[in-house]
Amino acid sequence: MVERAPATAGELQPSPRGELMIASNHSGRAFTEKVVAAYRQLDPHSHHQYLEALDDRFSDTETVVKLAADVNGNDVFLFQSLYDPTSERSIDENYMAFLIAARAFREWGANHVTAVLPYLAYARQDKPAPFTRQPTTAKLTADLALTAGIDRLVTWHPHLRQIHGFYGGTPVHVIDALGLFVDQFRRFEGRDDVVAVAPDAGASKFVTHFGRALDLPCAIGSKYRPRPEEAVVSEIIGDITAHRIAIVLDDMISSGGTIEAVVRRIAAEGIEEVYVGASHNLCLPIAQRRLQILHDDYNLREVLVTNTIPQTDSFRDLPFLRIHDLSQTLAEVVYRIHYNRPVSDLYYRLDGEWQT
Repeated sequence: MVERAPATAGELQPSPRGELMIASNHSGRAFTEKVVAAYRQLDPHSHHQYLEALDDRFSDTETVVKLAADVNGNDVFLFQSLYDPTSERSIDENYMAFLIAARAFREWGANHVTAVLPYLAYARQDKPAPFTRQPTTAKLTADLALTAGIDRLVTWHPHLRQIHGFYGGTPVHVIDALGLFVDQFRRFEGRDDVVAVAPDAGASKFVTHFGRALDLPCAIGSKYRPRPEEAVVSEIIGDITAHRIAIVLDDMISSGGTIEAVVRRIAAEGIEEVYVGASHNLCLPIAQRRLQILHDDYNLREVLVTNTIPQTDSFRDLPFLRIHDLSQTLAEVVYRIHYNRPVSDLYYRLDGEWQT
C-alpha cells in the first residue's frame, strides 16, 4: 500500500535531500506505522509517502522486494525490525530483506537511503574471539549494509557505542538511552535510600553517568560467565547495604541470566525494591520465567523496556513490565535528518551535558 500525505498551504520549503519517503518491510511494519503517525503530527504540511510491507517470498523461500511507487530522487528512511519475536522470520531473514530493500531503493534512483534499525542485530559480535576463532560479524553486516546502498544509519543504544567505526565515513546516529532512563526514573532523584547498579563492567560507564544525572551513588556487579548464556555475579563492588532501593540498567535483556544474577545478589544484601531498565528486550521465554521469579521472590517491582523489538503478548501481560514507545523520538530523528537539522540534541550525551 502507498500512502501520500496531501499538499497543504504553508508547508516548509522542500528538502534538498529530495521528497520524503518512509518505508518498511513486514517486520517493523507496526512500529513504522506509529512513526508515520507521529511524523504527520510533527510535520503536518509535508509531502511524504509511506511504502509498507515491501518484502515477500518466492516458493523456494527466496526473498523478493517490490516497490509500489517511483522512488527516483527521494529521501528514503527504511525501517526494519531485525529481530521480531512476534513473527516466524529469523534475524537472518529480516537482515536479508533489509539488504534487498536497500538495494532496490538505490537501484531505482533514491537520492538517499537511511537505515533505521532500532535494534542493531549482530552488534554483540564486535570482536574476534581467539579461543573459539569467531569472526567480527558486526563488521561483516556493516559492510553488507553499505554495499546494499545505505548512506546513513540510525539505531538506538547498540551493544557497542563504537559501532561508528564499522561504517567508515558513513554517518551513524546512535540515539542514546541515557536521557530516557533519567526521565523515567526522575522520581528517585537525590534520594539517600536509592543506589544505581550496573550488572557488569560493560554497563558501568552508562550507569555512572545515570547516577551523576540523578545524584545517586553507584555500584557495579562483578560478573563472569562459566558457560555461554549463563551469568554469575560473584560480588557487588560498592556499598549497597545503606540503601533500600536499587535501579539496575543494562542495554539488553536476552536470556535474563545477567539480570537474574545481579537481582538475586543485591536482594541477598538487603535491597527491598528493585527497578530494572533495559533498552532492548528479546522476549525469550526463559527471560520471562526468570523475571517472574524475581518479581515473586526477589523484590523486583518494575521492568522498563522500549519497543525497539516488537514485544510479545506474553510479555505485555506481565503486570510489572512497562513499555516505552520510541515512535515519537524516531519521527523527530527523521524530521531533523530530512531537513538537515542537528540530531545530537535529541538525547543526553555521555559527557553529562544536554546538547543545544
